[in-house]
Amino acid sequence: MSAVPTPRLNVTNVVRRVERVTTAADLNPILEIEEASFKNPTTREWYERELERPEVCFIYVLRTAESPAAAFCAFWRVADQAHINNLAVRPELRRRGLGSQMLEAVIAEARRLGAETLSLEVRRSNVAAQRLYLRAGFREEAVRKSYYTQPVEDALVLSLKIKSDNER
Repeated sequence: MSAVPTPRLNVTNVVRRVERVTTAADLNPILEIEEASFKNPTTREWYERELERPEVCFIYVLRTAESPAAAFCAFWRVADQAHINNLAVRPELRRRGLGSQMLEAVIAEARRLGAETLSLEVRRSNVAAQRLYLRAGFREEAVRKSYYTQPVEDALVLSLKIKSDNER
C-alpha cells in the first residue's frame, strides 16, 4: 500500500473569506492592523461612527486559517463612486497575495453596489501599495500636496474605472 502524498500548505490552498464588519465588537483586530500599518492610524471612534452609516460605509475583513483578521478594507460608496479609505494587511502576513485578494473583493463589491469608479489616496513613499493598485488597473489622476501628516507627505490620487459585468 502506498501512502497518499499530503499536499503542502501554501497560499493557494488556504481557506480565505471576506466578510462585512457590522458591529463594533469586530473592530479590535482591525485597529491592531491599523496601528501596525499606518503612521497616523484611524481611530476606533471613526470606525464606530462609520458603522452607524451602513448605506455609505463598508468595512470588510479577510479571514484566513492563520488569522481571523488577516487584512481589512474600509470604503465609502456614494452614488456611482466608491472611495477606499483604508486597506491593510497584517505585517506578518504580507507578500502572500492577501492585499490583492482583499482589493479584488472590494472592487467586486463596489461593482455590485453600482459604483462606476473607485478612488483612493496613497502616500507617495508607499511604493508597495502603489504597486498593488497599479497591478489592479488603477491610474494616477492627481497629487494632493502635503495631504498626509506625521510626517507631512504628498498623496497620489489613484482611480479605477469599474467595468460592469456586461463590459467584462
